[in-house]
Amino acid sequence: MAQSIKLDQQFINFAKFGDTKADGKTITLTQIDKWFKQAQVFEKKLTTTDTGIAFNKFKSKTITFPNFIMFLEDLAGAKNVQVDEFKQKLMDCGPPGTNKATTSVHTGAVDRLTDTSKYTGAHKNRFDESGRGKGKEGREDIADDSGYVGGYKNKDTYDSK
Repeated sequence: MAQSIKLDQQFINFAKFGDTKADGKTITLTQIDKWFKQAQVFEKKLTTTDTGIAFNKFKSKTITFPNFIMFLEDLAGAKNVQVDEFKQKLMDCGPPGTNKATTSVHTGAVDRLTDTSKYTGAHKNRFDESGRGKGKEGREDIADDSGYVGGYKNKDTYDSK
């Protein structure tokens, strides 16, 4: 009984994963395939084609938990595998994950371009000593409002001739 409750909770988690409108009562083939991949159910005997064939027997785009149990039984029967093996792997795989899809990249070019200590000119004023951005203060022009371009050497010499 506890096994069924744990599998039901996993069903709800994967049914909601990736779909903001899902209520967790029904699951799609795509979500099942993600669950199977995470649980490492797919092997040489079982492929996504096999899950697609078994899923299409329900003539629906989504199935409920009782239908999912029938789906597992049908799949296990077609591949000569114990249903309990599938269930155990599906329960033990943990909550849905993204498989490190959003990790940051650390290559030479990225590190060089994001190292604020190497910035020069006006850009070096946008960051403090620790490399944190100064926000609006760092974006505002800190030059005087005399009308001359910064670095102009003959400032205030026009009327002297």
